[in-house]
Amino acid sequence: MIFICAAELITPALVNFMAKHGRGLICVALPEERCEELELDMMVGSSILHCMKPSLQYQSICLTKRPPLAFQPKTGSDIKALVDPSTKPADLGRRDIFPLEGKGKRVLRRAGHTEAVVDLTRFAGLNPGGALVEIMNDDGSMARLDDLVKLRKKFGIKIITIRDLIKYKLERDTIIERGERVNLPTDRGEFDFIPFRQTSNGLEHGALVKGTWTKNEPVMVRLHSSCFTGDIFGSMRCDCGPQLHKAMEMVEKEGKGAVIYLSQEGRV
Repeated sequence: MIFICAAELITPALVNFMAKHGRGLICVALPEERCEELELDMMVGSSILHCMKPSLQYQSICLTKRPPLAFQPKTGSDIKALVDPSTKPADLGRRDIFPLEGKGKRVLRRAGHTEAVVDLTRFAGLNPGGALVEIMNDDGSMARLDDLVKLRKKFGIKIITIRDLIKYKLERDTIIERGERVNLPTDRGEFDFIPFRQTSNGLEHGALVKGTWTKNEPVMVRLHSSCFTGDIFGSMRCDCGPQLHKAMEMVEKEGKGAVIYLSQEGRV
């Protein structure tokens, strides 16, 4: 459970609010590409990260170079500087702000607070990135939903879950890039082949398409999970290859339809 604020809109009052009522360590979530632009170094080495839990896919990074600017953490000027396009690596130095690197494709790749902050600020039309702090109760325990509801009523703030953000993003963003459509004659019929790339994880999929159809017209579709040994080598330990070939033959006979080839293991 965290408080978040767009870095571009941060004020001394908001910094003090987060410190007083959040009580955790104030960090700044930044897009991967912004961290590269600012030449930020990772706080810990890869040998240490290998011992961390797999879920910790983002890494804290610290500012490294001596600054010509006198940053003032209490005013938020250093937080604003991190998302200001005019800020250059030479303007930054080692201080008390801890940037966090959000993974590409944000919450669609990793459902974490860091990625959520970057996504939310981008959806708001602001420079991507924002301050965040984990919320702790008076007794030092981490806040839960019931605690957040009380804070919402007391301060008039809004609550959003990462699940809500993922749903919103899936409705508006696409994680699929379409390649060029080409003709592909096969021994089981003539199809058009369309490659697709899943940007959230880099996987490449494909579709064998035949004919045309209207938007609401029922059409034959086969979703086929890839099987290296069965599809390519004709392994007798599974029926993946025969299922794929049968689907192609059925679409060819029908005269329209699609066989979607997914780069994943398991039956669909």
